[in-house]
Amino acid sequence: MATLRVVLDTNVLLSGIAYPASVPGKILAAWRHGSVDVLLSDYILGELRRVLPRLVHHHGLTLPEIDDLVDVLSIQAEVIAPLPITEPELRDAQDLPVLGTLLSAIKTADGDYLITGDKDLLALADRYPIVTPAQFWATHAGL
Repeated sequence: MATLRVVLDTNVLLSGIAYPASVPGKILAAWRHGSVDVLLSDYILGELRRVLPRLVHHHGLTLPEIDDLVDVLSIQAEVIAPLPITEPELRDAQDLPVLGTLLSAIKTADGDYLITGDKDLLALADRYPIVTPAQFWATHAGL
């Protein structure tokens, strides 16, 4: 069976970094072990770089360590460009590049899912392969 290829939203990356024992942490561990391929965009990496310093009390990383971490993630992931899209049912326009990353992953990189905790994106799960970390892990925990 082919390795699953997933887009991880910023909130999943943040949770996995801050709480390694959490389900997002288990997904990151599966990525580190090569059990799942991760597709990211510069938008998601940039969002991670902007938000991580605000959560220093959860992960204890210094700014240089955050920069190094985001750089390592960008090397380990397959970085793809989001498709420019419009989605009238998406409430938060800032989520458009994340959805665009999923669509680009599906179209150009055999992407399987967007894994997110974002309720606005999850509201579109009837039309796109969008799942929560818990849904993904319940289905693919054997990775």
